[in-house]
Amino acid sequence: MEGLEVTVLLGLTILVGTLLAPRVRLALPLVLVVFGLLLGFVPALREVQLPPETVLLLFLPVMLFWESVTTSLRSIRRDFRYILPMSTLLVVASAFAVAAVAVLFGMPWEIALILGAAVAPPDATAVAALGRLLPRRSFMKLKAESLTNDGTALVLYAIAVSLAVGGQVTPLMITGTVVVSYVGGIAVGGLVAAAAWLLLRRVHSTIAINVTMLLVPFTAFMVAELIHASGVLAVVVAGLIAAYVGPRITTAASRRQSEAAWPFGVFLLNGALFVLIGLEVQWVVHQTSLPMIGWLSLATVAVWVALLVVRFLFQLLSVPFQRGGAQHPRGLRTRMMVVSTMAGMRGAVSLAIALSVPLTMPDGSALTGRDEVIFVTAGVILLSLLVQGPLLPAVVRWARYPVDHGEDEEFELAERAISGSAMAALDALASEHGISDEVRDRVRRDGYEMLELANARAMARERALIDAEVGAMEDMLGAPDPFADGSADVSSAPTVVDGTTLQMVATSADVDLEQRSPLIRYDEFSRLKLAMLDHKREVLLSLRRSGTVDDIVVRRISANLDLEQVRMQGIEPLD
Repeated sequence: MEGLEVTVLLGLTILVGTLLAPRVRLALPLVLVVFGLLLGFVPALREVQLPPETVLLLFLPVMLFWESVTTSLRSIRRDFRYILPMSTLLVVASAFAVAAVAVLFGMPWEIALILGAAVAPPDATAVAALGRLLPRRSFMKLKAESLTNDGTALVLYAIAVSLAVGGQVTPLMITGTVVVSYVGGIAVGGLVAAAAWLLLRRVHSTIAINVTMLLVPFTAFMVAELIHASGVLAVVVAGLIAAYVGPRITTAASRRQSEAAWPFGVFLLNGALFVLIGLEVQWVVHQTSLPMIGWLSLATVAVWVALLVVRFLFQLLSVPFQRGGAQHPRGLRTRMMVVSTMAGMRGAVSLAIALSVPLTMPDGSALTGRDEVIFVTAGVILLSLLVQGPLLPAVVRWARYPVDHGEDEEFELAERAISGSAMAALDALASEHGISDEVRDRVRRDGYEMLELANARAMARERALIDAEVGAMEDMLGAPDPFADGSADVSSAPTVVDGTTLQMVATSADVDLEQRSPLIRYDEFSRLKLAMLDHKREVLLSLRRSGTVDDIVVRRISANLDLEQVRMQGIEPLD
């Protein structure tokens, strides 16, 4: 099939899956995989093959960069003692356990190790799509692990491929590969992010800013691959740095544009990869004899079970070495390990690694075992989506996690802190920008109303929690919340000047425009509101630096501030 036909077909498949998934109450990745399997019955579609390097060089940088940008740095720092072994030692243990199982089923050791490297890391995009039911801290730990473990898996993959094609592998070479991969990847990510920071300090165009941000993951991946470092780590490090410095080097308009464009692009790429999983399985099945299919199916189940067992045992054995953070009762800790085991699903990264296995040896002969690696990898992804995905909600309910309102509390704290600080600085800001007393007092009234609304919402939530705990005022809890419909929001106040009146004021010769004309009042009002928004951002970023609020909370509040600023300044024209 032609490239355009394939593109349209993938787009239609993703569209139909998006519409159908809520109706059948299945996760969208699972629906797309099933559609890929069904499309694979068409002989022409089974021949659709992506070049192996395309998957790693086109799909992964975008998806990993976005997941890095939306990850909490505070969570990584706080749970580093958990994330580090899970993203390194567990990946190695899982890869060798899978390799041992595959060898038992007759695979050559080198090919079995490639398979182990492919299926060892849980996938960040699959976790993001299916792990939202987890408590916030557990979700962020798993997401951070999924972002950083790809580097370990790709190092193992490079070593295994070198063994498979007859290369020489020594302990010194392995050590050098690991050091260059990790140190080089981290350094490249930092350097690319620094270069983007220097450029964006001098750029103010929305389009230029977002084009620069789009180039960051591809540049980081390319430079890292050129020096044989980890492109995955380079992209992740660049994304984390970009998320931290982004509010100071981007504009409100550029952030609103990227917040709409990036999730959509990542959604399409991720959906296309899940459809390709189904197509690849069909292609491999039709290339494999019937007895071989039965053998590979048994191997797939055995590998999937081995991954679950190794992940649970690794967490169990590492408990004595993880004393940081909150301590949980033994029973709850075990249930949390079960949830983490079930939530560690495989996805696009595993498929990308499997599809990147070379087709031929250096002498031109075919590399035996590539189809088996793709078959088993795709089967493990299917099982993780088909079994772990639907079971995860029930497992989370069984675990009985303690209720965590930390994010809501931090959100309310940050809103009140930035609003209170802005009100305290109002007089100084008005004096600095030459604002009249009339406009200053108007902004003060609006600010106090919004601050009172934030306080009232926080009190209403706390009251609802208390009522829910004692179970005493259920009827009252069912009453409508005066703040839920936004009726107290001052932004919904009716305007008092219609178009006719405004036109009369603007054209009347009796009005002294040098004195309090609507245009002058509006200009002062806009300048003062924008100054207050800048002040709020500074206070918000200081709360993030001190660790008082999480990066996710900062993103939520920053989005609201950006919307207010864009509403006042208007949308920047593309030309």
